[in-house]
Amino acid sequence: MSSSTKTAILAIDQGTTSSRAIVFGPDQNVLGSSQQEFAQHFPKSGWVEHDAEEIWEGVVAVCRAAIADAGLQADDIAAIGITNQRETTLVWDRKTGKPIHNAIVWQDRRTSQFCAELKEQGLEAEVSERSGLLLDPYFSGTKLRWLLENVDGARQSAESGDLVFGTIDTFLIWRLTNGKRHVTDATNAARTLMYNIGENVWDERLLDILNIPAKMLPEVLDCAADFGVTEKDVLGAEIPIYGVAGDQQAATIGNACFDAGMLKSTYGTGCFALLNTGPDKVTSQNRMLTTIAYRLDGETTYALEGSIFMAGATVQWLRDGLKIIDDAAQTSKMAEASDPEQTVYLVPAFVGLGAPYWDADARGALFGMTRGTGPNEIAKAALEAVCYQTRDLLEAMKSDWGSAEDTILRVDGGMVASDWTMQRLADMLAAPVDRPNILETTALGVAWLAGSRAGVWPDKEGFAKTWSRECRFEPSMEQETRQKLYEGWQQAVQKTLSTKN
Repeated sequence: MSSSTKTAILAIDQGTTSSRAIVFGPDQNVLGSSQQEFAQHFPKSGWVEHDAEEIWEGVVAVCRAAIADAGLQADDIAAIGITNQRETTLVWDRKTGKPIHNAIVWQDRRTSQFCAELKEQGLEAEVSERSGLLLDPYFSGTKLRWLLENVDGARQSAESGDLVFGTIDTFLIWRLTNGKRHVTDATNAARTLMYNIGENVWDERLLDILNIPAKMLPEVLDCAADFGVTEKDVLGAEIPIYGVAGDQQAATIGNACFDAGMLKSTYGTGCFALLNTGPDKVTSQNRMLTTIAYRLDGETTYALEGSIFMAGATVQWLRDGLKIIDDAAQTSKMAEASDPEQTVYLVPAFVGLGAPYWDADARGALFGMTRGTGPNEIAKAALEAVCYQTRDLLEAMKSDWGSAEDTILRVDGGMVASDWTMQRLADMLAAPVDRPNILETTALGVAWLAGSRAGVWPDKEGFAKTWSRECRFEPSMEQETRQKLYEGWQQAVQKTLSTKN
């Protein structure tokens, strides 16, 4: 292909448990793909880490494999889009590009005590007003402080300008461009606890609270922008990086939720629901997060977000922890085969509870078990937990937004392939659930960012018209049954919350 006829877009989807690359054609068709899992490290209870070098090597490998799978050469790619697990925190040497420590993953809870101390100092309201976030270990800022305080020599090196900070997108761009670009996008910056989402700048007051040197931080760009060009020896050609967004914002874009009031929920390792609130920065009264949905051409669109830490990760626990399944797909059949007379609740607070509870010290529990409870009932409870938690989020969002009575939920992520789970979700929400034809909406979102900037994909309005659903799940459960089950869930959660909450 000549440069004028390049139409393929490479989307890098660097997730919590695997890295994926997908090559999209001009009609959003998948031309090739590759995926690779990587190791999860749990050095202490509640701690979660990743080896950044393993992630980097895996990303390069899946990019090369996806391009080959598409029957293309690197020189055929018009542009790259990157989406990533958000909040996961890295610090590396400015000269060598080598990380000083494993990446601290978004699920990690090691900074719970520090967050509690900041709350005791009465700082949460100010932090929330500036960042849109809550004082929780989930976000990058307290993780970065931990690295500076606990890695030998890190603070001194950071103060002297020898160390840089980044979320995974920033690290990948640094490596892809051989250290020429230290950048991120507004959606990833908005998740760090250090970014003022109203003024769109790194916030000096927040940096002061966390004791973070500003010189460590990357430049913040729009979601569709010039993030740099890959070094030829990495993928085989110099390819511009034109799109970046954190995974949940990328899924919002991929689901074409461009209008205020539109709602999407992604079911991957965790579950994340975003409600587009347009240009309005809505402050939640229900401990939802106020965040940036996307920033295009300097215009910021905001969202309310609810975060559930364990969704697909709970199914992974059934496989790797309890060893009652060999494959995630088994859970739907097990739920169907479960005893309908048993009501078992699994509260998957393995790493604390996210929205709307925000209890870092809560831990998982099973309720309602009898001698007859077996793998089928536990599998059903794991799937239902995702549905109950989604209702928790939507109830809070409706209260904050005030105009979500006719909600239609657009869904994506690995778990939505389960018809049983999606029907249960519709039943529990008493609202329709739309599953799109293209399930890879996270990758699709950044592919659109990159492709539209490269001039080979349509504009926002044109892209929205291409969205189509594969299936709509309509609620069919009786209201009395729905409410009884949900009240049981709420009681189970209350028994799980820590005394600190």
